[in-house]
Amino acid sequence: MKKKLRLKSNRDFRKTYDKGKSIANKYLVIFFVKNQLENNRVGIAVTKKLGNSVVRNKIRRRIREAYRLNNDKVKQGYDIVFLSRVGAKEVGYMELESAVLHLLKLAGLNNKR
Repeated sequence: MKKKLRLKSNRDFRKTYDKGKSIANKYLVIFFVKNQLENNRVGIAVTKKLGNSVVRNKIRRRIREAYRLNNDKVKQGYDIVFLSRVGAKEVGYMELESAVLHLLKLAGLNNKR
């Protein structure tokens, strides 16, 4: 994922949390709000309850990769934040990818291709 397509500032995260909608499943929570751009910006937040930095970064990499591989299926023009839940620690990549796709479908952000 290109750096310009990431949410980086605290202000952008706060705006997405406060003004956006949220949907959750067993492993992740997604917050999303429309932006004024022609592409999506994605942020990933992993709670410290999951473990040390090695574990948190592993989950962050898995979520980022799941989104990157399915980016062409997602509607453009949104700020999206993925927030991990404690249950994400025990699952593998396939379950996290399935959770990401499930949330995007529930949020109505997937293209009907």
